[in-house]
Amino acid sequence: MWAVVGLGNPGQEYTGTRHNAGFAFVQGVARAWDVRLKKRKFKARTAEVSRGNETILLAQPQTHMNASGQSVRLILQGTGLSAERLVVVYDDLDIRLGEIRVRKEGRAGTHKGMKSIVDEIGTTRFPRIRVGIGPLPEGEDAAEFVLAPFSDDERPAFLAGLARAGQALELVLAGRLDKAMTAFNQKKGDS
Repeated sequence: MWAVVGLGNPGQEYTGTRHNAGFAFVQGVARAWDVRLKKRKFKARTAEVSRGNETILLAQPQTHMNASGQSVRLILQGTGLSAERLVVVYDDLDIRLGEIRVRKEGRAGTHKGMKSIVDEIGTTRFPRIRVGIGPLPEGEDAAEFVLAPFSDDERPAFLAGLARAGQALELVLAGRLDKAMTAFNQKKGDS
Protein backbone atom coordinates (compact mmCIF):
# COMPACT_ATOMS: atom_id res chain seq x y z
CA MET A 1 0.00 0.00 0.00
CA TRP A 2 1.00 3.59 -0.67
CA ALA A 3 -0.41 6.93 0.51
CA VAL A 4 -0.23 9.87 -1.91
CA VAL A 5 -0.95 13.13 -0.12
CA GLY A 6 -1.39 16.43 -1.93
CA LEU A 7 -1.04 19.56 0.20
CA GLY A 8 -3.32 22.57 0.05
CA ASN A 9 -5.97 24.53 1.88
CA PRO A 10 -9.62 23.43 2.00
CA GLY A 11 -12.34 25.88 0.97
CA GLN A 12 -13.57 27.49 -2.23
CA GLU A 13 -11.50 30.63 -1.67
CA TYR A 14 -8.30 28.57 -2.12
CA THR A 15 -9.37 26.59 -5.20
CA GLY A 16 -7.00 27.26 -8.08
CA THR A 17 -4.37 29.03 -5.99
CA ARG A 18 -0.66 28.31 -6.34
CA HIS A 19 -0.48 26.96 -2.77
CA ASN A 20 -3.06 24.30 -3.70
CA ALA A 21 -0.85 22.66 -6.34
CA GLY A 22 -0.82 19.44 -4.27
CA PHE A 23 -4.62 19.40 -4.05
CA ALA A 24 -4.85 19.96 -7.81
CA PHE A 25 -2.41 17.12 -8.41
CA VAL A 26 -4.31 14.59 -6.28
CA GLN A 27 -7.61 15.70 -7.82
CA GLY A 28 -6.17 15.10 -11.29
CA VAL A 29 -4.83 11.67 -10.33
CA ALA A 30 -8.22 10.71 -8.87
CA ARG A 31 -9.92 11.79 -12.11
CA ALA A 32 -7.41 9.87 -14.25
CA TRP A 33 -7.85 6.76 -12.09
CA ASP A 34 -11.65 7.15 -12.13
CA VAL A 35 -12.17 7.54 -8.37
CA ARG A 36 -13.76 10.30 -6.33
CA LEU A 37 -12.21 11.97 -3.30
CA LYS A 38 -15.19 11.94 -1.02
CA LYS A 39 -14.59 9.77 2.00
CA ARG A 40 -13.76 11.79 5.13
CA LYS A 41 -11.05 9.88 6.92
CA PHE A 42 -7.81 10.84 8.70
CA LYS A 43 -8.89 14.54 8.68
CA ALA A 44 -8.70 14.37 4.88
CA ARG A 45 -10.76 13.84 1.76
CA THR A 46 -9.68 10.40 0.60
CA ALA A 47 -10.15 7.73 -2.02
CA GLU A 48 -8.66 4.26 -2.25
CA VAL A 49 -7.83 2.64 -5.55
CA SER A 50 -6.34 -0.73 -6.47
CA ARG A 51 -3.71 -0.65 -9.18
CA GLY A 52 -2.05 -3.93 -10.02
CA ASN A 53 -1.11 -5.53 -6.71
CA GLU A 54 -1.11 -2.24 -4.81
CA THR A 55 -3.74 -0.29 -2.91
CA ILE A 56 -3.17 3.45 -3.07
CA LEU A 57 -4.76 5.95 -0.72
CA LEU A 58 -5.15 9.41 -2.26
CA ALA A 59 -5.60 12.19 0.28
CA GLN A 60 -6.17 15.93 0.53
CA PRO A 61 -5.73 16.99 4.19
CA GLN A 62 -8.56 19.20 5.41
CA THR A 63 -6.57 20.68 8.31
CA HIS A 64 -5.27 23.69 6.36
CA MET A 65 -1.75 23.77 5.00
CA ASN A 66 0.12 24.68 8.17
CA ALA A 67 -1.38 21.72 10.08
CA SER A 68 -1.05 19.11 7.30
CA GLY A 69 1.05 16.91 9.57
CA GLN A 70 -1.96 16.10 11.76
CA SER A 71 -3.66 14.39 8.83
CA VAL A 72 -0.50 12.67 7.60
CA ARG A 73 0.21 11.29 11.09
CA LEU A 74 -3.34 9.88 11.23
CA ILE A 75 -2.92 8.33 7.77
CA LEU A 76 0.30 6.56 8.76
CA GLN A 77 -1.15 5.42 12.10
CA GLY A 78 -4.45 4.31 10.57
CA THR A 79 -2.95 2.37 7.67
CA GLY A 80 0.16 1.06 9.42
CA LEU A 81 2.29 2.43 6.58
CA SER A 82 5.91 3.41 7.09
CA ALA A 83 6.93 6.91 6.00
CA GLU A 84 8.85 5.39 3.07
CA ARG A 85 5.43 4.42 1.56
CA LEU A 86 4.18 8.01 1.75
CA VAL A 87 4.48 10.39 -1.21
CA VAL A 88 3.80 14.07 -0.47
CA VAL A 89 3.11 16.43 -3.38
CA TYR A 90 3.30 20.17 -2.79
CA ASP A 91 4.06 23.58 -4.31
CA ASP A 92 7.55 25.05 -4.34
CA LEU A 93 8.37 28.70 -5.00
CA ASP A 94 12.03 27.93 -5.66
CA ILE A 95 11.21 25.77 -8.70
CA ARG A 96 10.24 27.33 -11.99
CA LEU A 97 6.61 26.98 -13.05
CA GLY A 98 6.19 23.85 -15.18
CA GLU A 99 9.13 22.02 -13.60
CA ILE A 100 9.16 19.50 -10.76
CA ARG A 101 11.69 17.93 -8.41
CA VAL A 102 11.56 14.46 -6.88
CA ARG A 103 13.37 13.62 -3.64
CA LYS A 104 13.72 10.53 -1.46
CA GLU A 105 13.95 12.56 1.72
CA GLY A 106 15.06 15.92 3.03
CA ARG A 107 14.32 18.84 5.29
CA ALA A 108 11.11 20.84 5.06
CA GLY A 109 12.79 24.11 4.11
CA THR A 110 10.47 27.10 4.46
CA HIS A 111 7.30 25.22 3.47
CA LYS A 112 5.04 25.27 6.54
CA GLY A 113 2.94 22.29 5.39
CA MET A 114 6.07 20.16 5.08
CA LYS A 115 7.39 21.46 8.41
CA SER A 116 4.13 20.35 10.03
CA ILE A 117 4.46 16.87 8.51
CA VAL A 118 8.08 16.43 9.62
CA ASP A 119 7.19 17.67 13.13
CA GLU A 120 4.18 15.33 13.42
CA ILE A 121 5.70 12.13 12.02
CA GLY A 122 9.23 12.69 13.33
CA THR A 123 11.13 11.89 10.14
CA THR A 124 12.28 13.50 6.90
CA ARG A 125 12.66 10.10 5.23
CA PHE A 126 9.73 9.99 2.83
CA PRO A 127 9.48 10.66 -0.92
CA ARG A 128 8.13 13.96 -2.15
CA ILE A 129 7.32 15.59 -5.46
CA ARG A 130 7.72 19.36 -5.50
CA VAL A 131 5.65 21.17 -8.13
CA GLY A 132 7.16 24.44 -9.33
CA ILE A 133 5.12 27.61 -8.94
CA GLY A 134 8.00 30.12 -9.09
CA PRO A 135 9.85 32.25 -9.33
CA LEU A 136 8.46 34.82 -6.92
CA PRO A 137 8.24 38.10 -8.84
CA GLU A 138 10.55 40.77 -7.50
CA GLY A 139 8.92 42.91 -4.83
CA GLU A 140 5.95 40.58 -4.30
CA ASP A 141 4.99 39.20 -0.91
CA ALA A 142 5.44 35.39 -0.88
CA ALA A 143 2.30 34.74 1.21
CA GLU A 144 0.13 36.82 -1.11
CA PHE A 145 1.70 35.25 -4.22
CA VAL A 146 1.11 31.63 -3.18
CA LEU A 147 -2.49 32.34 -2.18
CA ALA A 148 -3.28 33.97 -5.54
CA PRO A 149 -4.70 32.00 -8.48
CA PHE A 150 -2.67 31.18 -11.57
CA SER A 151 -3.12 33.63 -14.43
CA ASP A 152 -4.48 32.39 -17.76
CA ASP A 153 -0.94 32.70 -19.17
CA GLU A 154 0.53 30.57 -16.33
CA ARG A 155 -2.07 27.79 -16.42
CA PRO A 156 -0.61 25.79 -19.37
CA ALA A 157 2.84 25.62 -17.72
CA PHE A 158 1.24 24.62 -14.40
CA LEU A 159 -0.75 21.83 -16.07
CA ALA A 160 2.42 20.64 -17.81
CA GLY A 161 4.11 20.49 -14.39
CA LEU A 162 1.24 18.44 -13.00
CA ALA A 163 1.54 16.04 -15.94
CA ARG A 164 5.27 15.64 -15.24
CA ALA A 165 4.47 15.03 -11.55
CA GLY A 166 2.02 12.31 -12.62
CA GLN A 167 4.73 10.59 -14.65
CA ALA A 168 7.10 10.84 -11.69
CA LEU A 169 4.47 9.38 -9.36
CA GLU A 170 4.05 6.34 -11.61
CA LEU A 171 7.80 5.68 -11.36
CA VAL A 172 7.80 6.12 -7.57
CA LEU A 173 4.86 3.74 -7.12
CA ALA A 174 6.66 1.21 -9.33
CA GLY A 175 9.65 1.28 -6.96
CA ARG A 176 11.76 3.35 -9.36
CA LEU A 177 12.36 6.45 -7.24
CA ASP A 178 15.97 6.83 -8.43
CA LYS A 179 14.78 6.74 -12.06
CA ALA A 180 12.17 9.43 -11.25
CA MET A 181 14.87 11.65 -9.73
CA THR A 182 17.15 11.17 -12.74
CA ALA A 183 14.34 11.84 -15.20
CA PHE A 184 12.79 14.89 -13.56
CA ASN A 185 15.41 16.70 -11.52
CA GLN A 186 17.20 18.34 -14.44
CA LYS A 187 16.35 21.95 -15.10
CA LYS A 188 15.07 22.82 -18.56
CA GLY A 189 18.05 23.37 -20.80
CA ASP A 190 20.27 20.89 -18.87
CA SER A 191 21.62 18.06 -20.97
